Amino acid sequence: MNPASGIQGEVSPAFRDPAEKRVQKTVPQKAPTLLPVLEFLAQHAPFSQMAPEHRELLAKQLKPATFSRGEVITEPGDGPASRLYIIRQGRVRGESAQSGDEAWELVAGEAFPIGALLANRPVHTIHRAVDDTLVFELEGEDFRSLLQKSPPFHDFCTRRLANLLDDALRSLQLRTPAPGSEAGPLNTPVGELVRRAPVSCEADDPLERVLDALNRERIGSMVITDRERRPLGIFTLHDLLARVVLPKISLGNPVREVMSRDVLSLNADALAHQAALLMTRRGVGHLCVVDVDGRLTGVVSERDLFALQRIGLVGLSQAIAGADSVDALADLVDDMRRLVMQMLAQGVSVDQLNQIVTELNDGLTRRIIDLVLAEQGPGCPPFTWLSFGSEGRYEQTLKTDQDNGILFELPDGATSGEVREALLPVARRINDALARCGFPLCPGNVMASNPDCCLSTREWQDRFERWIDHGTPEHLLNATIYFDFRPLYGDPAPAAALREWLTARVQENSRFRRQMAANALRIRPALGLFGDLKVSSGHDGHPHTIDLKLQGVTPFVDGARILAFANGVTATNTIARLRDVARTRAIRQADADTWIEAYQYIQLLRMRAHHEQAERGEDLGNHLDPDTLNAVNQRVLKESFRQARRLQSRLALDYQL
Repeated sequence: MNPASGIQGEVSPAFRDPAEKRVQKTVPQKAPTLLPVLEFLAQHAPFSQMAPEHRELLAKQLKPATFSRGEVITEPGDGPASRLYIIRQGRVRGESAQSGDEAWELVAGEAFPIGALLANRPVHTIHRAVDDTLVFELEGEDFRSLLQKSPPFHDFCTRRLANLLDDALRSLQLRTPAPGSEAGPLNTPVGELVRRAPVSCEADDPLERVLDALNRERIGSMVITDRERRPLGIFTLHDLLARVVLPKISLGNPVREVMSRDVLSLNADALAHQAALLMTRRGVGHLCVVDVDGRLTGVVSERDLFALQRIGLVGLSQAIAGADSVDALADLVDDMRRLVMQMLAQGVSVDQLNQIVTELNDGLTRRIIDLVLAEQGPGCPPFTWLSFGSEGRYEQTLKTDQDNGILFELPDGATSGEVREALLPVARRINDALARCGFPLCPGNVMASNPDCCLSTREWQDRFERWIDHGTPEHLLNATIYFDFRPLYGDPAPAAALREWLTARVQENSRFRRQMAANALRIRPALGLFGDLKVSSGHDGHPHTIDLKLQGVTPFVDGARILAFANGVTATNTIARLRDVARTRAIRQADADTWIEAYQYIQLLRMRAHHEQAERGEDLGNHLDPDTLNAVNQRVLKESFRQARRLQSRLALDYQL
């Protein structure tokens, strides 16, 4: 075979006999000229991030070796891994040692078997040359020495996917038009956002002293504390007008009599995104930052969290809560989309973005329900509004249709049919209003206005029980939507009880979980036979594309759901499910972390695609042409799909599929 371009000196003949390979894997040959090797290493992570002296040291320690097409490079029977292989030219396929399938593929610039070297164990898979392949070998002792000397190399080897994701996220964020901002990423502790020492008064201070401080400091609100500086309330200019001026309260009265007691506090080490969500839910623009003993250390405002061009998160939340009509809510949808994309540009994680999108959508839905009920007048039976699917998992993106239902308790003397008859017209008006606000009606009619989705607790249990007992293809499809329910409006207690009942029922029925797993394995990640990205042929109307939702997100969502039910985890969010299952020790924490990272990356690509489609005035969809990604993002996407395969392999092993 021809050695890689730029490698000088003789290259050993490829081994033909596997037995011979196991005795001597590398025939001694002339060391490669250093400059071409350095140029090659500088083109690929993590070597490109290494200090020049460490990259040069690595280049001097590498030895070239060749493997012919179909030849095994390393396999479980070889014993503990003894060297690192860096592919210079050609391709290497990983195969299951048991079945020979579940192939993935590595190409030039990629290295293996890092995990086995770190753990000093044999490889789990067979590594086979797809073509005539040239590799660089690094002896295990030199590998471990380099780990200690080079932080970028160590970081990459111990968190490979996360490291690749960092590079990919940076490149994606460079493509996102970001407004000028002085605000840090939402992973910043709120204590670092405090801009000045807090101004406060004690609860027994007279109003005159409080007003003098407000005027002197030129501020519009004051935190009221006890003598230990623990926040008790807040006094604002609105309180001054409504509770002091209009009632003609004496300025000698203590401020505790007129302060607002609904004050929010977070510890200084809480993250900014937690503050953003809390302020959004409560519709306030400030919160107190406290130390471990609960003493006031500062105040953080919405302005500290977001320096956005048009409207902030809390302001948008307040606009939603104060909207007086469905039309007014519909006018806010564009602001919601713009806000989400600005946050993406600021470096907000996908998990946080999903929560923020869901929080805003929840607020909009609740406001719609309030408006409809106010127009309906008295007499509507109480109910709990349920969210299903992605909304039930707190995983909504910019493209989402409606998946919802109603859960109600039977009043004394009433029948389910009577309550349902009273609720269905209300549900229909809510569904129609949501559609006007950009949430399309569900094509599958999974909506509260469908009589099959407006049920009493007993009826929901009977319906779920039927699906679990019979497990037809339709039942399994329904389970992927309905079993991720959560309460959005009304009394949450009946929904919590239904969740506990459902989790226990599925956990005890291993046959149904096996059916769920078999159904989940029908949807495969978008990888070809040899681990390359597998694109559509075009018969679906989307030539040369990948369906990021079906082929990327769904394997993680389905896998996490099954693992959660098997281990009694009641969470509905995919990331929360994986983390909670890891806490039960049913899966390794390292596996959970890697699957979460891969899942988040694919979700990020979906959000990017939706934003670009919206900018072009196109309908939002989940198809992506991988050729539009740079080399780093293509590599991470392939690795993310490989992790989806690993999760599916875990299901196949658990349920003998």
